[in-house]
Amino acid sequence: MNRFSDPPEAPDEPPPPGEPQPAGAAGPPAAPRQNATDKPAGPGFPARAGKPSGRGGRTANGRRPGRPGRPLGPIAPHVSSAHRAWLVPVREAYLAAALSTGLTMSRLGEAVYISKPKISELLSGKLYPRWELLYDVAVTLGVSFWPLYRLWRQAALETENKSRTWVEKSAARVTMTATRATPPLDLTAFRDLTEGGYRLYGGVFLIGASCDAALEETYDQLWLSWDQALASRDARRYTFTVLRTAVMTRTSHIDGRPEFSAAAFDTVALRSLTDEDEAAEQIAESIALFKAMGRLPHNQLDVMVLRALHGMATEDVSQLLGLPLATVLSDERHARRFLDDSL
Repeated sequence: MNRFSDPPEAPDEPPPPGEPQPAGAAGPPAAPRQNATDKPAGPGFPARAGKPSGRGGRTANGRRPGRPGRPLGPIAPHVSSAHRAWLVPVREAYLAAALSTGLTMSRLGEAVYISKPKISELLSGKLYPRWELLYDVAVTLGVSFWPLYRLWRQAALETENKSRTWVEKSAARVTMTATRATPPLDLTAFRDLTEGGYRLYGGVFLIGASCDAALEETYDQLWLSWDQALASRDARRYTFTVLRTAVMTRTSHIDGRPEFSAAAFDTVALRSLTDEDEAAEQIAESIALFKAMGRLPHNQLDVMVLRALHGMATEDVSQLLGLPLATVLSDERHARRFLDDSL
């Protein structure tokens, strides 16, 4: 069966990972497509050709050495941020394998039993794959498939115009594991330290389920790219940038500026008032303030969201944003000057 065509009807809708099975459900979403012995549970792809020996440039096993693979092209311009959330880590895993083992798109296609053009389209984002194919690619490249599945599912429903039926059918032929994998311990500890502050930031722009989705996307992305985060110049800055992207892609924008006037109804200043007239006046002032704040540069906006709207200490803002304390103080000073002039 072509993995990019509609699969046969699945008897039931499989719940997303971590959600309870419906009454009467018969275990995992569907039977596995292959036995555990058919494919290793980790990085694996066809063996590389040996070094040339003998006449005619043939290898020790009698085969001609393969040509170097074509370089991985750029991500297609139309690819959404939610799609990029899982596509970028998969591309990075492919590039790492290409560098360390000489993996090519042709050999990756052989490992997952599809053509090289289909692999190229998947890695460029030109086509949104079914989960059964992406799962095979993840296992072959050694990518953690639980966070990958959640990001794939979320992007399919949010930005790729895929129906819930399409999502569930395309995952129905794959059984991953009976036990949910867990993220690295240091990432779990990092989440415990940062989730409260990240929620305060995201809650200014997003409400309820949208804020929750942005946070879950952030930590799933970090799970997939945790090694890169730790290897970056400042892991705190790397992680906050991931959060900011997840939040801003869900935030309404007017003329390229974030629109978050709804946050005027939940500020520190408003919560401290009990008089209705004073509260109404405070809301009007906050709306005007937020419209002006939307015109601030990114770093200044982030600082003011935490300092002016949530009253967070400067040192805590520095830690959460991954910015030097002097930079935070400078950004706040310039932002307040701009807002004073604007208002």
